[in-house]
Amino acid sequence: MSLEAVYQAVLEGDASEAASQSKAALDAGIPAGDVLQKGCIAAMGEVGRLFEEGEMFVPEMLIAARAMQAAMNILKPHLAEGEFTSAGKVVVGTVAGDLHDIGKNLVGMMMEGAGFEIVDLGTDVSPVAFVNAVREHRPAIVGMSALLTTTMPSMSATIEALTEAGLRDRVKVLVGGAPLTQAFADKIGADGFAPDASSAARAAKALLGSA
Repeated sequence: MSLEAVYQAVLEGDASEAASQSKAALDAGIPAGDVLQKGCIAAMGEVGRLFEEGEMFVPEMLIAARAMQAAMNILKPHLAEGEFTSAGKVVVGTVAGDLHDIGKNLVGMMMEGAGFEIVDLGTDVSPVAFVNAVREHRPAIVGMSALLTTTMPSMSATIEALTEAGLRDRVKVLVGGAPLTQAFADKIGADGFAPDASSAARAAKALLGSA
């Protein structure tokens, strides 16, 4: 069955197979929304579970996420309005002074795999840029990443900037990155903390009450 083939291709990180099986599923008359939910999103859920159990590692997660992206490229033009309901819009970025992007990219991919709409601001994102993105995109969540202890204060500065702009109560703030802890997240007033990409998607759903 094509849905199972899409699921397996994404789980195994085979991008070309994920794309061709998605096309085959559409050709077989399976709705794009079903291929997305039961093939791609279900597979990424399993990827997250395997990662958390130590049976899958970051490189494999990245490969699986890229396979999902390949399938999404086939499916997007066929997703009818209302056929796929976004879990919410999330603005993600690595904070000012930090150029690390693998973790942030993986968070974006895992969140997209969980049904979120992602706005990726890239790396070295200033507090002002986060504020402007919240104004422009009106996300439900702002996700900030930091890999350096020296850039962690940028997270606090960004939260302060959101407060000063009168936007803080409009969004949930989720922070993550290797040097961070739950205690640090609490101290700077973040709404949530995720130690890794897999838990970030789950934390995002929990923040919006859809876990």
